[in-house]
Amino acid sequence: MTELTQLYPQPMQTLALEGTYLAHDLRRYAQESGKAFVYSNFVVSIDGRIAIPHADGKGLRVPPATANDRDWRLYQELAAQADILISSSRYLHEQAEGKAQEILQIDDPKFADLRNWRKRHGLSPQADIAVVSHKLDFPIPDVLTANGRKLVIFTTEQADAKKIKALTSDWVQVIVAGKDEVDGAAMVAHMIERGYHTIYSGAGPQIMHLLVKANVLNRLYVTQANKLLGGDPYAGIVDGDLFDPPVNLKLNTLYFDAAGLDGLGQLFMSYDAV
Repeated sequence: MTELTQLYPQPMQTLALEGTYLAHDLRRYAQESGKAFVYSNFVVSIDGRIAIPHADGKGLRVPPATANDRDWRLYQELAAQADILISSSRYLHEQAEGKAQEILQIDDPKFADLRNWRKRHGLSPQADIAVVSHKLDFPIPDVLTANGRKLVIFTTEQADAKKIKALTSDWVQVIVAGKDEVDGAAMVAHMIERGYHTIYSGAGPQIMHLLVKANVLNRLYVTQANKLLGGDPYAGIVDGDLFDPPVNLKLNTLYFDAAGLDGLGQLFMSYDAV
């Protein structure tokens, strides 16, 4: 089954899985407003877990129990629409060690249509990459700056000037965007100056907090897998200080994927910041 049931907005209807998030036409929002459109995406268990410990206890990983091809397809559709992808310094470490996969997998035959989609819209095969880092303690993998692709690193005034100089090149920019921590609003402003308007965060809960705190997140996509995981420690969608007052979100779309997770089912939800 390659279909979803649209539950919201009404009327209820059946849609093809492939193309569902492309139809959201995220680039249009930035083009019409002249501003940036910032969005993020998580797959979460019913008990709120986006990541659980690795088997060796070192760091966290996406739970194999919730990761699935149908969610991954829609994740790729979101990434395909971006000018720039926000990732973490951990991603750079894993790329250098040969452990990380490309965020946007346009070289996979399964996603050839997304490569063609980017070409039709005048976009390079791969979006540029943005990374938030305080320590700047990573190498720059050649694959991330191949074929004219650019890497933009956002750091703070506390960063080591020698490390900034060592990392900077024709394809790598290091930008100070905050005193003690990277300011989300300043980061997005720098992106806009450089021509990035459709901005997708595939990073974790700390970056999510940074974006929400700065009031720059426009839309949140959430896949809810119908499973309870338990376990400690774990990560949720947002990691940081309490939002006071709470941040309000309004439901934008809701789809039920009856065939997901071997028939257990999952929900694909999107929310707009109010």
